[in-house]
Amino acid sequence: MTRNTFSERLMSMSDEVWERHANPWSGWSRITIPPLFVVAIWSRAWLGWWSLLPLALVCFWTWWNPRAFPKPKNLENWMSKGVLGERIWIARKTDPIPKRHRRMPHILAAASGLGLLTLTWGLSVLEPWPVVAGLIAVMGGKLWFLDRMVWLFEDTGGFDRTR
Repeated sequence: MTRNTFSERLMSMSDEVWERHANPWSGWSRITIPPLFVVAIWSRAWLGWWSLLPLALVCFWTWWNPRAFPKPKNLENWMSKGVLGERIWIARKTDPIPKRHRRMPHILAAASGLGLLTLTWGLSVLEPWPVVAGLIAVMGGKLWFLDRMVWLFEDTGGFDRTR
């Protein structure tokens, strides 16, 4: 099982949930999740054990977000194509993708991973600069990854592959 398949199962991403997640409101509002996690984890400095409450709320938002919006009326926008491209990427083991799209997502995941390490360290010691740098790397990597997914979607005739 690949990491993406595991996370897809963890999130219970059925066909219907993917269709709803293709709503640009879902994709754009999902961008709030990393900063919300940062605030929830940092809140341990102010709230102590009560910080588990905002952390639980962010975890719930992470799960609920792809379900929170209706199926979009139109998929001709950057975010919808990015979400649907991500679905194509996840299925690459059973439905191969062009060679030119195979390497960069891994590079971006590695860069985001380094950012996540920096972010985690910054949060563990409550140091703002590594938190900000890590958050920029994580979110920048994810947005760049989404841009690559738009390209993948358009290059592979995405609407035919996702329906």
